[in-house]
Amino acid sequence: MRQVILHNHLFKNAGTSVDHILRQNFQGRWVTREFSNPGPGQTAEIANWITKNTDAIAFSSHTIQSVLPIIPDVRVIQIVMLRDPVDRIASAYRFEKTQESNSRGAQLARQNGFAGYVHARLNIKGDRQCRNFQTSRLAALAFTHPGNELSRAKAAASLIARDGVLGLVSDFDAAMRRLTAVLRPGFPAFDWHPVIINASAQNTAQAVSPDMRKLLEETNRDDFALLRHAQAILCQASTGAGVIQRSGM
Repeated sequence: MRQVILHNHLFKNAGTSVDHILRQNFQGRWVTREFSNPGPGQTAEIANWITKNTDAIAFSSHTIQSVLPIIPDVRVIQIVMLRDPVDRIASAYRFEKTQESNSRGAQLARQNGFAGYVHARLNIKGDRQCRNFQTSRLAALAFTHPGNELSRAKAAASLIARDGVLGLVSDFDAAMRRLTAVLRPGFPAFDWHPVIINASAQNTAQAVSPDMRKLLEETNRDDFALLRHAQAILCQASTGAGVIQRSGM
């Protein structure tokens, strides 16, 4: 069976570091692309991407927002990293403020301080960058699962932890050790070294005022709940307290 790695690269969640490790291990066999249409139709696009790139081993995208395909004779090993929501938003602001881009986020970051950037993004209808971004992205991976957005996101996290690699930016090395353990049977030469690529700031939470932290904690309650869910899953797995159960997706 062909084994491929699919990195769901969430913005400002150490994805560039993960991609660096994958490129180092699978030189010339790491590919990336973005998808314009989130939803059920994207599943077929992802399947086509994987099947058409027969020589590729590692796939990476910022814009996966659909249930992953089931491809005959292909095992898809998914990687998703999660992060403290306030840290992620502060890091996103610092990155967008300095990047050479005319994207909406970059323009807002250059035009505003951190508080203005957050308020502007929260006031844009449909903009999830500062409002439960991680929950929305994981929920999209489980849109057929019953329940609200948070329950779907938790279901997706549980399945990723069971069948792939669910990691925390705050414990990046542990995530890479899990990735190594998952990949070694099929890729015995897989290796990695500690790396921080494209880190826009360290200890970003220290730059957030108490009032802004309170606002972001309120507007990202689901992301915090998802993070706690992931922490509990990973703690259970590391202590051997039980086997991660499939969530029924």
